Amino acid sequence: MHLNVYAPPWLIKLIYAFPGVPIFFVISGFLISAAYERSSGPKSYSRNRVLRIYPGLWCCILATILVATLCGFSFANSQAPLWIISQFTGAIYTPGFLKNFGIGSYNGSLWTIPVELQFYFLLPALYWLARKGTKDRTWCFWLAWFAFVAIGFAVSLMFPALENPEGEPTLQKLLRYSFLPHFFLFMSGVLLQRMKVYESRWIAGKGAYWLAAYLAFYYAVPTAPVTYVPTTLLLGIAAVAMAYTAPGVSQKILRGNDISYGVYIYHGLMINIFVEMGLTGRAGYLVLLAGCTYLAGYVSWIAIERPFLRRKKQTISPTLATEKQEVQRPLTVTGTVQL
Repeated sequence: MHLNVYAPPWLIKLIYAFPGVPIFFVISGFLISAAYERSSGPKSYSRNRVLRIYPGLWCCILATILVATLCGFSFANSQAPLWIISQFTGAIYTPGFLKNFGIGSYNGSLWTIPVELQFYFLLPALYWLARKGTKDRTWCFWLAWFAFVAIGFAVSLMFPALENPEGEPTLQKLLRYSFLPHFFLFMSGVLLQRMKVYESRWIAGKGAYWLAAYLAFYYAVPTAPVTYVPTTLLLGIAAVAMAYTAPGVSQKILRGNDISYGVYIYHGLMINIFVEMGLTGRAGYLVLLAGCTYLAGYVSWIAIERPFLRRKKQTISPTLATEKQEVQRPLTVTGTVQL
């Protein structure tokens, strides 16, 4: 807990039962593969990926530079130009002159951006290799999935996660930033989408059952490198099942505003702001942090992401599709997650 807020051990255990990265990668594979199958070609697909990722990311980087400057960190050094250019391309890392900013990582959640970009590049190649027909294509996807599950097992056994990333060996760090140990999660999302699990009586509406099964497995099986792959796979299925259980809840809560990406890219920055301001040690600060992060995600969606997403030529979002078809009608928004 970066804010040093006390929580009972059982609550900490429950929080750690739901790591965000595996869920993010599985859902990403689910949605991006659906978007690719509906795109008119590689050019449209690439344009849509750029519109989804970069405008919001660029604004987050600029906000980070502003906040860090106000906190007394100078960008007038030899490392800054290369760092800024790298961040704008999506090659995320924390430079030496920002090592003392906040928790020591200028925005810890952004390390998944370069991995996600690799997924975007690999997906068209995967479809190209499996281009012979629907049946053959599905078998190719399954073969690829088994191969990358094996790679995921091997990496988790050879390079178990470290509690202190500062002491991470260079090879392990390079692997973590590559697609290799994570692609099985993305591929799982692709397969779940291609199998149309949203129509399956085993998945749709069964979120509570999958969630219970996952928690039972998580608490029954000791946490170890060998259990990482099956645990995250079960978590991914549970996440997709939950998404198709009571889908109207998100509409009631968010009223159609997709703050998911904004919350994802800004929550690390918000934590650093609170740490820099000394707002730690109290539960009230945690509640305030959640509110500020929600607000940042909402502003990012309204002011940056949604205007750029409207430029998409094709989309899997009912919201944006409706906007294109009914440009004369007032804006209505659904709760669809955009990727």
